[in-house]
Amino acid sequence: MFALRFLSKDKFDSYEDYRKNAVPHVPDNFNFAYDVIDVLAAEDPDKVALLWTNDLGEKKTFTFRDLSLMSNSVANFLTSRGLKKGDTALLFMRRRWEYWVLMMAMHKVGAIPIPSTNQLKAEDIKYRIDTAGVGTIIAFDDGTVMGEIKTAIGDSAVQLISNEEIARAVTTEPTEFARVPNENTDTMVIYFTSGTTDLPKMVAHDYTYPLGHINTAIFWQRLRDGDIHLTVSESGWAKCSWGKMYGQWMAGAVVFVYDYSGIATAHDLLTAVSENHVTSFCAPPTAYKMLIHGDLSKYDLSSLNKVDIAGEALNPEVYYKFLEQTGIKLREGFGQTETCVMLFTNEWIEPKPGSMGMPAAGWDIQLLDERGRPVPDDTVGEICVSLKNGKPLGLFKGYHNAEKLTASVFRDGFYHTGDVAYRDSDGYFWFVGRNDDLIKTSGYRVSPFEVESVLIEHPAVREVAVTGIPDASRGMAVKATIVLNKYFQPTEFLKGQLQQHVRNRTAPYKCPRVIEFVDSLPMTISGKIKRALIRTIDSTKNTLIDPIKTTILGKDEEK
Repeated sequence: MFALRFLSKDKFDSYEDYRKNAVPHVPDNFNFAYDVIDVLAAEDPDKVALLWTNDLGEKKTFTFRDLSLMSNSVANFLTSRGLKKGDTALLFMRRRWEYWVLMMAMHKVGAIPIPSTNQLKAEDIKYRIDTAGVGTIIAFDDGTVMGEIKTAIGDSAVQLISNEEIARAVTTEPTEFARVPNENTDTMVIYFTSGTTDLPKMVAHDYTYPLGHINTAIFWQRLRDGDIHLTVSESGWAKCSWGKMYGQWMAGAVVFVYDYSGIATAHDLLTAVSENHVTSFCAPPTAYKMLIHGDLSKYDLSSLNKVDIAGEALNPEVYYKFLEQTGIKLREGFGQTETCVMLFTNEWIEPKPGSMGMPAAGWDIQLLDERGRPVPDDTVGEICVSLKNGKPLGLFKGYHNAEKLTASVFRDGFYHTGDVAYRDSDGYFWFVGRNDDLIKTSGYRVSPFEVESVLIEHPAVREVAVTGIPDASRGMAVKATIVLNKYFQPTEFLKGQLQQHVRNRTAPYKCPRVIEFVDSLPMTISGKIKRALIRTIDSTKNTLIDPIKTTILGKDEEK
């Protein structure tokens, strides 16, 4: 396992041993493309790095030798098109195999890739061009995005390179590319956040970022030589770096990529896992919600033995249903675009369904109140990362070209995530929500996730988003926006049933006083619920609370 070269020992026998001794050492002038891919190509050239297939039946297999030589040839092509160290380039490559070659080539050149989702529209693309100072766009034309890109470019000087040009530049013949020196602190990659609460921010990671994903792949996903790993993510999201590249290759695993147009169904994903003997799988909660509504017994999942979840908090109901159907425990991981995995459950940590688990090695996680003071167990506080011993590997260097924004989250010796959680007496962390999402009602603070987890247990509820809505007597009231399962009708009687369901399982003040049934929830293009948009829409409706229609609470419970 290549990653062991960066660790002081090769075996860990407990979580405590891991926390103390599994922080990687960082070589000077580290560059993943040169110092991992090229070295693996020289030492084990025929080892498979990437298995790629798509929904048209095309399949390709790439070894580390292939990646090394192909990235050299593409690096030469990019320099011939004027790209140099420090230049930024937007990439719209969906899940095309060329993406992995292109990323290694750009690391070698020193140019800064900005992976982007093909779901962006012209306005989104224009915003990214302007804010990141982009001079080059490299794109796979899926029939839609190229038109949006051309509209965004307009008559500007931004050059457009197609994936076909990248493919034509690729060769597996011996090809040299002179190493471009870099410092560890140089910007290696930029990701735009998904913009759940504000305009997307440019998250800049330096050249040590891949080493942070030793935690992600080896100690959370538990990958080893011979594993075939599938992470469900388009290349435009940081989750692709989490699960489809850096850490997985250092673990000795094969990265499996399934490229599809549109939205993959449960059948698509399960068939890909079965036919390609995938051993390790990671996806966001939305994917597991889809999978558990299917019949998993129809598929041969005998090769699958490690299954992880990240992206949003895990509803316990999803955990138990997946366990019932597969016998496999979902292991949650928590992090942000700004980080690698910060908290997780792994082989030493028995999952508590709904908990994020415990801190990763090198991450000093503290929960702080509004005055920056640590909170006791079972008390909600902001998830903050202590910088007392420097930035942990995998923590971003700052928001690109945004010093004030960077200073707003790096302050008082901590990185402030903006997410809130509590820690139980066993040391497990439990996600509560974004600071902006907390509902303050009648002096209480209510976690949207907690109420959502209760509601999703009801057979009528397929998806739910819980938000706050103005209430003259309480400040805010709890509102649930619900997508119903098939065969259930949106009636006042069902509203009462759902409210009673919540009352039976949690404190009365958490019961939604307002319930709205909708056909779908607003989502970011990464699949996260846009609670901020729901709040904005509600504010434009001037929605009023009708205590007769929207509550079943008795007077003794409305305190």
